[in-house]
Amino acid sequence: MAQAQSTSNYGTPGLIETPTAEMYPDGTLSFTSGMLDQALRATMTFQMLPWVHGSFRYAVIKDFDGSIGNRYDRSFDIHFLLREEGQRSPALALGLRDFGGTGIYASEYLVATKTIRDRLKLSGGIGWGRMAGRGSFSNPLGYLIDRFKTREDSNTGGISETGQLDFGNWFRGDAALFGGASWAYSDRLTLLAEYSPDLYTKERDRIGFEAKSPLNFGLQYRFENGSQLTASYMYGSTLGVSYTYFIDPRQSVAPGGQGASPPPLLPINQAVLASWNLPDHTDAARGRQQVLKQALNQEGLRLVYLEGEEALIRVGVENATYGQAAQAIGRTARVLANNLPVQTRSFDIALMSNGVPLSSVRINREDLYELEHDPDGSWRSLARAEISDSIPLITGGFTSDAYPHFTYRFGPYLQASFFDPDAPLRYEIGAQAGLDYTPKPGLTLSAGLRQPAAGNLDASQRQSNSVIQHVRSDWGLYAQRSDLRIEHLTAEYIWRPRTNLYARTTLGYLETMYGGLSAELLWFPTNSRLALGVEMNYVKQRDFDVLFGFQDYSTATGHVSAYYDLPGEYHAQIDVGRYLAGDYGATLTLDREFSNGFKVGAFFTLTDIGFGDFGEGSFDKGIRLEIPVSWLTGRPSRNRLAQVIRPVLRDGGARLNVRNRLYGVTREARAQQLVKGWGRFLR
Repeated sequence: MAQAQSTSNYGTPGLIETPTAEMYPDGTLSFTSGMLDQALRATMTFQMLPWVHGSFRYAVIKDFDGSIGNRYDRSFDIHFLLREEGQRSPALALGLRDFGGTGIYASEYLVATKTIRDRLKLSGGIGWGRMAGRGSFSNPLGYLIDRFKTREDSNTGGISETGQLDFGNWFRGDAALFGGASWAYSDRLTLLAEYSPDLYTKERDRIGFEAKSPLNFGLQYRFENGSQLTASYMYGSTLGVSYTYFIDPRQSVAPGGQGASPPPLLPINQAVLASWNLPDHTDAARGRQQVLKQALNQEGLRLVYLEGEEALIRVGVENATYGQAAQAIGRTARVLANNLPVQTRSFDIALMSNGVPLSSVRINREDLYELEHDPDGSWRSLARAEISDSIPLITGGFTSDAYPHFTYRFGPYLQASFFDPDAPLRYEIGAQAGLDYTPKPGLTLSAGLRQPAAGNLDASQRQSNSVIQHVRSDWGLYAQRSDLRIEHLTAEYIWRPRTNLYARTTLGYLETMYGGLSAELLWFPTNSRLALGVEMNYVKQRDFDVLFGFQDYSTATGHVSAYYDLPGEYHAQIDVGRYLAGDYGATLTLDREFSNGFKVGAFFTLTDIGFGDFGEGSFDKGIRLEIPVSWLTGRPSRNRLAQVIRPVLRDGGARLNVRNRLYGVTREARAQQLVKGWGRFLR
């Protein structure tokens, strides 16, 4: 497969402005910032599959809207590889540019790319829409179907219809040819030249930009870290510059990890001769429990359950340290092997969450010693381990000091809001505190507080023009009229009705904007890729000061959900039900989740609210990124940096934000996730 030699200033594999039939390495995430005359484009592109990549672009065009001012444009691209490059045949790709935005950059294309002696790449293709400017001719597809001969003007004026998929215009109207070449002078320097038919008609009419020539020339430099800087002379009238930074989610910033090594396995006779394991030791069981508790604490694990007979010991641990549950299992197994008497041959290790059993893994003690130095020890140990539901194992035996249990968190926070037309980036920084008190297994009283310190999140002067109930679009008022905030104040109870079932009820101030009652039931067999859930909520809208008061609006909302681990690194979720504004519909989410926890995903929601009533954006959609802190630092951590990138936040398709939804709580301990992370079992 042809790997992209250069990135265009549209942020996709290409020359300068025109696309090529190349692809990035599978899983690559790229960020491009490009400037041309009075336009600034910022693009994120993700190589979702080896044969398809998608992009989200945010562009600022100075004075594009006349007296209104700058145009802040949001758009999506998608690019499909139809055929890989052969020894004699070129790669062939088809793409859509700006297929879900205002249509400023709307175009479609079919392009071919051929590599000549490794360093020279030639590309050429046919384009429609914006790419059918100079030298355009009648659409060849019009000879097959008449409707392809004409194309309606894209919506570049108002914003009420932006965000719709303009199926009716794809590959319609006149067409034009484009092409170019890239030559790698060295491993660092690449020369670019292209013929672009784009006449920049919209920019010419609105801001006076002129495309005097179809020829563009560029020089691209690749830095040691793989990033690219491109300078170009474009359309015979202006200079352009772009910079692209690449991320490989599979490669951590600190590969290999920076955390402490696991405890080495001690000779078994050392455990046999330990004082707490001697036959004449007074209250040996209590002494053994204290030793295990201390040793697990040193590994960042909390012992909450311990019982069993001589040959089989059952323990329950809570993992607040490791991003991969398999690593917590491995550390626990080593601690048990180093401290339990020789008669103990097997360990049932249950992963717990606030005293609720999730899953259990049985480890044979002999296997630990046999495979400790085996080059393939982790995966051979997986073949010998038994993963099961922990309900039959947890019948009593909670340690005397496990509950009640109190934890707290304190630190800074950053909240960002994107794509406000008055300020493309709004932010707020401040201090936050979290308190959790668990008086008994499953029951948790929790509070979260925030105190803003700086930012411009509360400076938005835009008033919501939504014609439906304002359930999310008044976010600016929450920022403006609040200071110290009670982000949540809840009583939560999670329990296991029976094997493979989990249940949750949460009462209180559930999130920043809503309080009430939430109830959930999840069916999730241990070894299943599929999980099914149902959630029901009755909530009332909170006052703008985010303290103790409520507004008049209340509603019932709920969803039936299906979750499925697709083969490979993909995960799908669909939620069907009633949203906060009383609209009915469904949300589809597709994520690519790498074994280290790095996640890139996209979602969209369609409900019975029409595109016009929804307003700007037409329907809810977005991209979400989730980066484990351990990916950045190399040190064990369960913390994650998460950001949802929405082109616009409106009221249709809005769902309640409830903490500790059951699928998120339980998934890491089920077989599919344990297997994905088992490479860290011996780490």
